[in-house]
Amino acid sequence: MMKKKTALTIAGSDSCGGAGIQADIKTMTVNGVYAMSAITALTAQNTTGVSDILEATPEFLAAQLDAVFTDIYPDAVKIGMVSSKTLIETIAEKLRQYGVKNIVLDPVMVATSGAKLISDDAVETLCSALIPLAAVITPNIPEAEVLSGMNIETEADMEKAAAAIYGKYGCS
Repeated sequence: MMKKKTALTIAGSDSCGGAGIQADIKTMTVNGVYAMSAITALTAQNTTGVSDILEATPEFLAAQLDAVFTDIYPDAVKIGMVSSKTLIETIAEKLRQYGVKNIVLDPVMVATSGAKLISDDAVETLCSALIPLAAVITPNIPEAEVLSGMNIETEADMEKAAAAIYGKYGCS
């Protein structure tokens, strides 16, 4: 019998269930993957916006990651909302410590509602510490504009931005 695939999602909790940890767990489960999670932040949000964010401490996030990696080592890791430099550094350190492969990074910077979800210094750390560890990143258009340093208005612009991001960070 084939071992069930496992995946860890490292992200914020969406109280409405449409994004973050909740959406990742639903997606993993429906695809037959055993889902695990490490929560970076609790959000108070609904379909109209984010009203508050309570960030996990770096120490607690590290403890969550240690708990997962020392028991059920994931086949893949998906990273979502990480709002601060110290949490990004904690994640990068733990991914390196445990030799994690198959990393998918969603560089969450802005909520669909337009709310900013990451501090300015965190963007720089995301680019220098986490993106180089990822096999795949999944930015939306505003995030791809930040990462590529270009405006994206057409499908051709999307392709140029993807090439620029690959050239800059070495991940698909």
